Amino acid sequence: MDFDAAQPVTTSPALVLICDTRLRDEVRRVAAAAERALDERELPVGRHAWTGAPLVILDTTAAEECAAAGYLRRVGVVLVTDGEPDLPDWQVAAAVGAERVIALPGAAVGLIEKFAEHGENRVGEGVVVAIAGAGGGAGASTLAAATALRAAAERFRPDTVLVDGAPLGGGLDLLLGIEMVAGLRWPDLVIEDGRVSAAALHNALPAAVPGLAVLSCGRGGAGRLPSAVGPAAVRAVVEAGRTAGDLVVCDVSGERGPHTDQMLDSADLVVLVVPARLRAMAAAQSVAAYIGRRNPNQGLVVRGPAPGGLRGNEVAEVLDLPLLAAVRAQPGLAARLERGGLTVRRRGPLRDAADAVLEVLSAPTGRGRR
Repeated sequence: MDFDAAQPVTTSPALVLICDTRLRDEVRRVAAAAERALDERELPVGRHAWTGAPLVILDTTAAEECAAAGYLRRVGVVLVTDGEPDLPDWQVAAAVGAERVIALPGAAVGLIEKFAEHGENRVGEGVVVAIAGAGGGAGASTLAAATALRAAAERFRPDTVLVDGAPLGGGLDLLLGIEMVAGLRWPDLVIEDGRVSAAALHNALPAAVPGLAVLSCGRGGAGRLPSAVGPAAVRAVVEAGRTAGDLVVCDVSGERGPHTDQMLDSADLVVLVVPARLRAMAAAQSVAAYIGRRNPNQGLVVRGPAPGGLRGNEVAEVLDLPLLAAVRAQPGLAARLERGGLTVRRRGPLRDAADAVLEVLSAPTGRGRR
């Protein structure tokens, strides 16, 4: 199974979000003449579909929905109309950031020109990875933190941002042993107009090590409610890191909700962590199916111990996912976490798993294969 990671893939189909049947037929006719494939979908769509397509074609109804939902502005968005556009068409085109309004069928040549102009994907330079667990205690938070630590140590990107997506998990700052370090946590973060700069984040957040900023959830008290982690805020933080060229590591763990859905949608790769136990593998089937509906780019890390002798390749075969790493249990890890926070040793299973994730994200072709 192939999955895309950090690099753009060329000659992808144009994304078509059109409610009007007649307009959809016209777009199909023009695409056939231009020898371009189409990916026809219904709203809502995830970030991968929206930002990954080289061209997005909307009608007025779909554009209104996209604007109302706050879809990210991007190049390569066109609005098509049945005949000459009216004032409401122009208004919604401006709201969604369309670069051209094309009247069909009369101005079909304009759509052909757009097909030619936007023949390849355009993506930001940053990389986003989400790490999810097959149930509580799978080890997703630990792998997310270890991956971020390894990325910072190896200067995988200029900077790394570790984003906590588990409001009830106790906080990644505690996992890393930086709970006393000054800096903003999710409940303290105020994002205006749905945007935040990467520089502002790096300055405001506590650092676990040089080059690694940590946006952790808070703990306890009415003023530290988990509702502070909202999908709009998650999107702003993730896209700030992507735009700046950072590596953004999102800890999804076993959480499910609008904020984690945003993390899954935004990720270039979703890593599913599965303990090598029969019940965990059964749970992982449901989790992988849920993730797959939002993001097709999944990889698998199988974590020991394996009391029944279950092997990583057996889990991968059942789940039909690429196996990134199968690692044994990390000796003494639980005790180290209790005494002073996570560190990644020079050698060991945790480092091997984190490095396997980074290796996929740095693949020159942007693809991994089981």
